[in-house]
Amino acid sequence: MFKRYLAQIFASLALIIAMPTLASDDASTPQLAYFTLEPDLTTNFYTKGNKLGYVQVRIDIMVANQTDLPLIEKHQPLIRDAVIEMLGKQTEETIKSLAGREDLRKSLVEGLNAILLPETGKTVIADLLFTKYLYQ
Repeated sequence: MFKRYLAQIFASLALIIAMPTLASDDASTPQLAYFTLEPDLTTNFYTKGNKLGYVQVRIDIMVANQTDLPLIEKHQPLIRDAVIEMLGKQTEETIKSLAGREDLRKSLVEGLNAILLPETGKTVIADLLFTKYLYQ
């Protein structure tokens, strides 16, 4: 019986000693944050024939750390311009297909990070989400 109580005391002490270490790991873990580009972005895209196609998107940018949100806000005009330019270069098949949309999302993340790297000195964008995606 004494051994059982002794084992419980040692287990409790080990947990008490380990708690500050566990707490500091949680505090140093970067917190994800989102930034919504507002208003929605609207641009034309290439279509077959004489019809004019357009796409309207709302984009949420995910950053790996909340401290990077001011960087995204500061460079919002640069981001908006780059997104409109990239969307305008897409074909009708890319805009209208789910696989094309996913490829577009990935290329936007890579392209925006490449554009922001000289401005910020680091990779800021962790991911990008289309929260609204309309095309005609």
